[in-house]
Amino acid sequence: MPPFDDNPHEACGVFGVYGPDDDVARLTFYGLYALQHRGQESAGIATSNNGEFALRTGMGLVS
Repeated sequence: MPPFDDNPHEACGVFGVYGPDDDVARLTFYGLYALQHRGQESAGIATSNNGEFALRTGMGLVS
């Protein structure tokens, strides 16, 4: 049996933003825009506020 491999093998891009005093919406937009060439079929975003998560996904590029 081959050893466990936990490295990603897809052509996707994942990043995170943490900034309680920063404009995280702007940082997130630019991050998604910069990575959209990695997975042009769809995009998504997950946010957290006071322990409550919101998720938004869709087909296509970030616009």
